[in-house]
Amino acid sequence: MSVAESWSRVMSLLREHAPADHADLPGPATEDTLAAAEERMGISLHGDLRTWLLQNNLDLPEEDVDDEVACCGFDGFPDEGSFFLGIRAMEKLYANRATPCGFDPPDQPDYPFWRNEWIPFLSDQDGWMGKFIDVRDGRVGSWFVGEATGTGEYESMAQYFDSVAETLTRIADGSSPVCRFTEGRLVWS
Repeated sequence: MSVAESWSRVMSLLREHAPADHADLPGPATEDTLAAAEERMGISLHGDLRTWLLQNNLDLPEEDVDDEVACCGFDGFPDEGSFFLGIRAMEKLYANRATPCGFDPPDQPDYPFWRNEWIPFLSDQDGWMGKFIDVRDGRVGSWFVGEATGTGEYESMAQYFDSVAETLTRIADGSSPVCRFTEGRLVWS
C-alpha cells in the first residue's frame, strides 16, 4: 500500500468515527510551500513525506500557534501525548535538531542521537520525543531525548500509517482501554 492509500485509510476512519476531529484538520500543502521549506532546511523531503504533506499539511493556523512550546499540532491525534507536525512545525523542530557536522553527538557517526537526514513528522509539544523519516531510504524511526534513537522502526510512512489505522480500528470496535470516540472526537482516558 502506498503512503497516499494508507493515509487515506486513516482519514476515512477519522471521518467516520471522529468527524469533528476530522473537520478540524487543514487542507494540503502546496508544492511552493514544500519547495520553500526544503530550501530553508537545506534538505530535500522524502517522496513519502512530500506525498503526505500534499494531502494534509497539519500546521495549526497562525493564531493558534503557541510560541511557548517547541512544537504545535492538533492535540490528541494520533495519540494522547503527541501529534503530527505540519511543515512549519517540522522546520522549527528540524532547525533545533540539525547540527553543522550532520549528526549528534559529533564523535558517534555510526550511533548518533540525531542525523540531519532525519525529518521529524510527529512529536510531543516539547520536541523531546517523536518519529522521523530518513530521507535516504524512507524508513521511519523514533527518538527520545537522552535515549538511543531507533531507526527502521517502520519500513515506510505507509507502514506506520497502517499501524495508526489499526489503532483507530481498535478504538472504533471498543477494544482500546485508553481511548474511545465520543461526540465525534477521540477522547483519551
